[in-house]
Amino acid sequence: MTFSILSRCEAKGLRMTGQRRIIAAVLEDSADHPDVEELYARASARDPHISLATVYRTVKLFEEAGILDRLEFGDGRARYEDAERDHHDHLIDIATGEVIEFCDPEIEALQEKIAAKLGFKLKGHRLELYGVRIIRD
Repeated sequence: MTFSILSRCEAKGLRMTGQRRIIAAVLEDSADHPDVEELYARASARDPHISLATVYRTVKLFEEAGILDRLEFGDGRARYEDAERDHHDHLIDIATGEVIEFCDPEIEALQEKIAAKLGFKLKGHRLELYGVRIIRD
């Protein structure tokens, strides 16, 4: 069972101010991979007193605590996702920046097979594919 971002923050003993709770809720509600600017826009819509600096500090704190994963897709923006989401890989549309999550059993099995062939047991991996959408008539 995966616990909420807020409950994991509390379990790790992080001091959860009202603004940190809002940021945690925004992250919890995010189905995409927001950067700090996007998180700030969403959080400040809930509480106009939240500053960009507070969002930066909170994201850094959550990342250091292992609550968030930082993702960099080569566009100069660090994006974030819940560190305890189910395993998935990413396909990044380099024209739009859209990030599509996927999990393919064949790819997973092939990675395990390659690691075993080279004498390793996988403990984790990250796969990022970059492409452009094919326009069909």
